Amino acid sequence: MAQNAKVIDTFAWRLLAWFDEHGRHDLPWQVDRSPYRVWVSEVMLQQTQVATVIPYFERFMARFPTIAALATAPQDDVLHHWSGLGYYARARNLQRAAQRVMSDFGGDLPTELHALQSLPGIGRSTAGAILAQALNQRHPILDGNVRRVLTRWAGVDGFPGDSAVAARLWELSDTLTPEERACDYTQAIMDLGATCCTRSRPSCGRCPVSSDCVANREGRQSLLPQARATKTRPTRTVHWLIVQSDGAVLLARRPARGIWGGLYSFPEAGDAHALRQVLDGRAVPARHDPVPLPIIRHAFSHFELVIHPWLCVTERFMEQPDETWYNMAQPAVLGLAAPVTALIERLRHDGAEARI
Repeated sequence: MAQNAKVIDTFAWRLLAWFDEHGRHDLPWQVDRSPYRVWVSEVMLQQTQVATVIPYFERFMARFPTIAALATAPQDDVLHHWSGLGYYARARNLQRAAQRVMSDFGGDLPTELHALQSLPGIGRSTAGAILAQALNQRHPILDGNVRRVLTRWAGVDGFPGDSAVAARLWELSDTLTPEERACDYTQAIMDLGATCCTRSRPSCGRCPVSSDCVANREGRQSLLPQARATKTRPTRTVHWLIVQSDGAVLLARRPARGIWGGLYSFPEAGDAHALRQVLDGRAVPARHDPVPLPIIRHAFSHFELVIHPWLCVTERFMEQPDETWYNMAQPAVLGLAAPVTALIERLRHDGAEARI
């Protein structure tokens, strides 16, 4: 560890003094704070910025104000309120965990770390953050913001996702977390990473621990944390069949596993020929041949999806059990993948009939 005992001993108190003056104290989940509200916020904040989360959190809590309400809601309703937030496994796991809380814990979120970690979608850092934020329990955390702060401050080399580097960071996080004011400290170190020790252009002049930060002293802020070895991001191509009939479009529920799991999207195939076979077998009759719409590119963390949409207006189309007609003027409550929502909005605005 690159820091001596003296600076380690004062780290938390310098950070807390900064937090008292500059930290965030009025976030929605800090108002009427409860384990459930904190839990929902922590799951939403995984890989998503606070500014993006706030409106989703407020709508989600208005619709699902209790664990019981979330546990018993239709999955389509839960995914609908998550649509656009991304990483939809979080929403499915959140509801599965709520159901487990109702069945195994009497409707109350567990207050012990290992029990909380046993729930779907809750790892060590999320569990620690929930218990610290909601109940002021002392637990180290290691989300993305905290990893960046600790990596720079202690000068930890290596990719934080590697097990040996992660173990060093967990040890450091545990060492620095104070016995008192665990709730405030947890929020403080997350705030420091989000507002001061940012990924690019960190504001070291405003940082309460910059005087003994290794990265600041050595001018290595842009080099820490070290990135994973770069790989070329692969590309996947799909073809979407956008079937319109009487102001509605046909949507198909996606498999639970895989991208956009459990959400609704357009029927798809690997190539235009396979899509044409679907159309020939089920449209009665097609009014025109399918018309290609502009290609859509959607980036995921590990690959880029290239979508070729084909529009077909038909009098009838034989839907399958996992499909539903979606009225664009009076939409049902369904969870939709973001490109699907954007494409429906474009069709509603432009008018599909005018395109062919």
